[in-house]
Amino acid sequence: MHPILFQFEVPEFLQGIFPSQVTIYSYGALIALGAFLGYMYTSIKAGKKFGLSHETVQLFVILVIIAAVVGGKFFMIFEDPKDFAGDPGSLLTDFGSGFVFYGSLIFAIPTIIIFLKVKKIPVWPFLDVVAILTTIVHAFGRMGCFMAGCCYGVPHDTFPSVTFSHPKSQAEPLDTPLHPTQLYSAFSVALIGMFLVWYEKRKRFDGELMLLYIMLYAIARSVIEIFRGDIQRGYVIEGLLSNSQFISLLMFTAAAWMYNRMWKKQQLRNKIRASGRK
Repeated sequence: MHPILFQFEVPEFLQGIFPSQVTIYSYGALIALGAFLGYMYTSIKAGKKFGLSHETVQLFVILVIIAAVVGGKFFMIFEDPKDFAGDPGSLLTDFGSGFVFYGSLIFAIPTIIIFLKVKKIPVWPFLDVVAILTTIVHAFGRMGCFMAGCCYGVPHDTFPSVTFSHPKSQAEPLDTPLHPTQLYSAFSVALIGMFLVWYEKRKRFDGELMLLYIMLYAIARSVIEIFRGDIQRGYVIEGLLSNSQFISLLMFTAAAWMYNRMWKKQQLRNKIRASGRK
C-alpha cells in the first residue's frame, strides 16, 4: 500500500560515511514498533510476576528477535528451494520483507525455553506472557505486510478488497483488487491477543495461553491461506494443502496433544487437593 514510510537526503558532509539517501520502510518500522510495544509489555509483566530486571528482559527480547529473523529467513528456502540454491546470498539481503512466520516461531520457541532454563525462570508460566507478547509483535508485523504488499491475496473485485498501485509494492498483480489477507491476519491475531488478555485470569494451568495461541492461530492461518495469492510459498498437495496449512496442522496437533496432557494433569492435581481437604 505504502511500502516506503519516508525518505530523506543525508547532508553532504556525512555522505562519505552514510548513503546519500536514507529510506525508512513501512514494513520494518511497524515491526520495530510492535517489538518495542512487546518489550514494554514483557518488561512490565515479567517484572511484576517474575521479578526480572530490565536488562534481563532486554537480553531475552534481543535473543528472540535474532532467532525469529534466522528462522523466518531459513524457512523461506522451503518456499522456493531452486531459487535460493542458485542465489543463497539473497537470504542475507532484503531484510525489509521476506520472512516466514512459522519459521520464526519454530526457531524462537526453543530459544525461549533454553533462555528460561539458563536463567531458572519457570518455563510454562513465562510462556503465557510470551503468548501475548507474540500477538502484539505479530499483529504489527502483518500491518507491515499490508503496507509492503507482501502476503497478498487472490484477485477479488467485491468487498472487501484493496488495490495496490505503488511500484515498489510486492503485491501481484498491481492495480487489481485483491483480498487484503494481510489485514485478515492482523485482525485475527489481534482478536486472539484480546481473547488471551481476557482469559489470562481464568486460565486453568500454566502454559494454557501459549497452547491456545498456537491452536487458534493455526486455525486462522489455515482459513486465511485459502485467500492467499502468493503461491510461491508452495504446496504439500498441489492446489489443496499449502506448506503453511501443513505446518498449521502439525502445530495444532502438537499443541492439542500437549493441552490434553496438561489438562489431565491439572484435573488430577485438583482431585488430590479436593481429597486432601476432606
